Amino acid sequence: MKITQEEIKKIALLSRLEVKEEHMGHMEKELSDILSYVAELNELDLEGVEPMAHAVPIHNVFREDVTKPSLDHDLALSNAPEEEDGYFKVPRVVQE
Repeated sequence: MKITQEEIKKIALLSRLEVKEEHMGHMEKELSDILSYVAELNELDLEGVEPMAHAVPIHNVFREDVTKPSLDHDLALSNAPEEEDGYFKVPRVVQE
């Protein structure tokens, strides 16, 4: 499939890309080659072929969630420089 220089300029304008005239011939050939390859792919019989999200099989590498006991509330507050009503007391960071 052939793409024209006018089409390239229009696409460049719409995508806010600068295409210099000295690169136009090379870009025209490259884009035409890509479109020809896509046209070839469109001719393939893909009946019964499952769509895939990735080219290679992947699996989840995360570990399973395991419930564990958390740090005791009083033990956590024992290291606090200041504590108020069972919470860490910190300097105010939001101005009114």
